[in-house]
Amino acid sequence: MKVTVIGAGNMGSAFVSQLVRAGHEVSVTARDPAKAAAVAAAHSGARAVPANGAAHGADIVVLATGYADAIAALQAADIQPAQAVIDITNPLTPDYMGLTLGHSTSAAEEIAKSVPAAAVVKGFNTVFAQVLAGGADFGTAGKVPVFLASDDAAAKQRAATLAASIGFDTVDAGSLKNARYLEPLAGLNIYLGYGAGLGTAIAPTWLRKA
Repeated sequence: MKVTVIGAGNMGSAFVSQLVRAGHEVSVTARDPAKAAAVAAAHSGARAVPANGAAHGADIVVLATGYADAIAALQAADIQPAQAVIDITNPLTPDYMGLTLGHSTSAAEEIAKSVPAAAVVKGFNTVFAQVLAGGADFGTAGKVPVFLASDDAAAKQRAATLAASIGFDTVDAGSLKNARYLEPLAGLNIYLGYGAGLGTAIAPTWLRKA
C-alpha cells in the first residue's frame, strides 16, 4: 500500500520503520520538514514530502501528531473524499495523566467532524511507541492487538490489513463513537506505564476463552 505518515515523532518514526520493513511505499511529513527528512533518511525506502497535499495518492494516511495539531495537519494534507485515515491520537492533558475530552465525544469524532472527507479509523492509540517499534510479538504472551473503531467498513478493513502486515492482531471495536472508550483505555495504559512505573513494554489486550 501507499501510506502517508503525518508526524515524525516517536510514533511516526516507529510507523515508518515498520511499514518500510513490511514493503509498503511510505511517505512521511511533519510540521518541521527537517524532522520528516531525518526520519525518511533513517529508513531506506521512505521519502519525506511537503505537508501541503501530503495525502495525495495515498491508500491510507496514518495521523501520528498530537491531538492539538491533528485537524490542521489533515487539512494541510488535503484528505481526499473517503480516504482512510488511522487516528492514533489521544486528547491528553499537559501532564499526560488525564484526557481533555470524553463521555460525550472523542478526539476521533471531533477530527471526523472537522475533516468530513476523511474516513476516520481510531486505532493504534493504545500502543506505546516503544511497543510499535519493537514489534507486536510478545512471545508466550501473544501478539499485541490493535482496536479499530470506525463508521466506514472499507476504511476499517484497510486499517486492519495494514495492521496485520506489520504483525499486529486486530479487534473490531465497532463504530467511531467507541473511540470514547478506546481513548480512556489508552489513558489507563499511559498511567500504568508512567504513573505506576510499569514501563512502556506493556499493552492492553483482550482474552477469549478457547
